Amino acid sequence: MGKVHAGLASHGMAWFAHEQTAGKGQRGKTWTSEPGMNIALSLVLEPRTLAAHQQFYLSAAIALACMDFFSHYAGTATVVKWPNDLYWRDRKAGGILIENIFQGSVWKYAVVGIGININQIDFEPDLAHPVSLKQITGNEFDVELLARSLYQQVLDAASALSADAFESILSRYNRHLYKQGTLVQLKQESNAFETFLIGVNGQGQLETIDSELRKFDFGSVEWIRDAAVHKMV
Repeated sequence: MGKVHAGLASHGMAWFAHEQTAGKGQRGKTWTSEPGMNIALSLVLEPRTLAAHQQFYLSAAIALACMDFFSHYAGTATVVKWPNDLYWRDRKAGGILIENIFQGSVWKYAVVGIGININQIDFEPDLAHPVSLKQITGNEFDVELLARSLYQQVLDAASALSADAFESILSRYNRHLYKQGTLVQLKQESNAFETFLIGVNGQGQLETIDSELRKFDFGSVEWIRDAAVHKMV
C-alpha cells in the first residue's frame, strides 16, 4: 500500500491475495484465511463525487455490492450486519474494512479491504459462527474468477455513487440490515442492555429504541449475543 500513502495510487487499482495471514478486521481483530480458499481483495477508490461527511454512503454502497455478489450464489438469506459485515442467516460470511486517506481536508482515497469465505470449510474454533459459500451450497468455486466478478461489482457501485442515490442506498441498506426490527443485546463500555434495532441513519449511526431512542457511532458499541427474537409492532 506504499503507493496509496505516497499519493501515487489510482482509482480501481487492486490487489488479490492467494494467502493472507495477518489481514485487518474490525475493532482491531485479524482476518485469517486458508491459502487459495477465500477472497482477500483490496482496491483503491477515489471518492470524486463525495464529501468527507458522506463516507457512510460509500461504505453502504460497497456493503450492498458485496451482499449482491454473495446472494447470487447463497440466496436471499444474505444480509449486511452494521456497519459492513456480510452475514448469511446468523453466520459471518465476510467483512469489509475501509481506510480513508486524506490530504489536508481532501478525501483522496478509500482503500477497501474485502474478505469473503468461499471454499474454506474448517475454521479456527474461536471464530464466532463463520460460514462459506461451499458450506452453504456444497459446491467448489473458482476463487480468482469470483474475485474478479466482485471487483467489478464494487467498482461499478462506487463509480455510480452520487447524491441522487443516497436515499435509495440508505433505504436498501436498512431493508437488508441484520436483525433490523428485532430485540438485540449490545454492550457500551461495561454496560450491557437489550434494545430494539431500528436501523442506520445517514451519518452511519446505529439507531435503537427501548426506554429511549439511542444513536451509536461505529466503534462505540459491540454486539454481545442475540437476544430472544421479538419483533417490533
